[in-house]
Amino acid sequence: MSYNCSGTTRSLYIHWPFCPYRCHFCPFIALASHDQFMERYHKVLIKEITEFAHKHDEKFQLDTIYFGGGTPSTYPDDLLLDMFGILKNTFVFNKTIEVTIEVNPGTVRKEQLPLWNQCGINRMSVGVQSLKDDVLQRLNRLQTAQDVYDLLVMAPEHIGNISVDVILGLPGVSAADWKSLLRILVTWPIKHVSMYILEIHDNTPLFFKVKTKSVMLPPDDEIVDLYYWSRDFLADHGLQQYEISSFSREDFESRHNTVYWERKPYKGFGLGACSFDGKRRFQNEKNLIKYMEGIEQGHDITMFSEMLTAEQVRLETIMLALRRQRGIHKNELMANLSPKEQEGLEKKIRDLQERRLVVEDNGRLQLSPAGLVVENEIITQLSL
Repeated sequence: MSYNCSGTTRSLYIHWPFCPYRCHFCPFIALASHDQFMERYHKVLIKEITEFAHKHDEKFQLDTIYFGGGTPSTYPDDLLLDMFGILKNTFVFNKTIEVTIEVNPGTVRKEQLPLWNQCGINRMSVGVQSLKDDVLQRLNRLQTAQDVYDLLVMAPEHIGNISVDVILGLPGVSAADWKSLLRILVTWPIKHVSMYILEIHDNTPLFFKVKTKSVMLPPDDEIVDLYYWSRDFLADHGLQQYEISSFSREDFESRHNTVYWERKPYKGFGLGACSFDGKRRFQNEKNLIKYMEGIEQGHDITMFSEMLTAEQVRLETIMLALRRQRGIHKNELMANLSPKEQEGLEKKIRDLQERRLVVEDNGRLQLSPAGLVVENEIITQLSL
């Protein structure tokens, strides 16, 4: 089973797995102390990208490219220039293309910023997470608040579209600390905020600390209250919510993430990278050496692939639509259901509305503020 382009793939994800340190809450494919593999990995990435593109007669036109990680701000300058030379020679960049790079404060040098601009990077996603140095240090996130301030002074001259990530619910961050962070955040020259509620992922260092009660998390009720407060506070300062974790100024929604939420095709390259061709999902090999040797030796490095069933498509469609502010139209929910199934679903919708978890606007169902907190429960009910 191989990726089927069918002329609709207009977004690329490129994974750079290298990190200067590994945060205790991180579940991603990220490698600390592996910098000696950077050049070899870059050559393998280039090979994977060009071999994919050369399988097709026409050059793909691209709307978005996303460099994720890991810490892509550690991509060596000469190798990144080489990467963009290859990308621009291999694909057609649309005039309005969005090219995003993820960065960690403290890993960006001033001279990198004009180089990124020269390459065509026009959006930067900054992993702020918190401005409390002691909290970050305990989570092995080796950055400081000053690193954030310095970056946000340097960057806007070269990259006008800046997004910041923050995490609600970090241990050691009080409600007052969180509100202080957001009051500072809205003064920054940013266009977008990704606000995530802390998730404890299995087998991370933070998971074991929470399990042994050496780290205590804030109460759930406090997190819910702060989420409501944050949502309203950001809106009052021009950052409107358009997805459960995403807030932006007008016309600065993440176009690349919207590809995921709308279930449009995208091709991922690199270690553990995922792809979706509209019907099937794929994931690359997650072991660094196996991935590199596989590409070098011309082997298939697909670790996982599946053809989605009708039930999976329905569940994904509902889940991704309800995550967004616009919601999902009732007609889409009712499509392909029998009269009896439609009747049962109508009853579930009325129940959710009576519980004030779902609201209806011109036939579109949307999560209420209360519904946002129990999103998974609602998706389960509507997908059955």
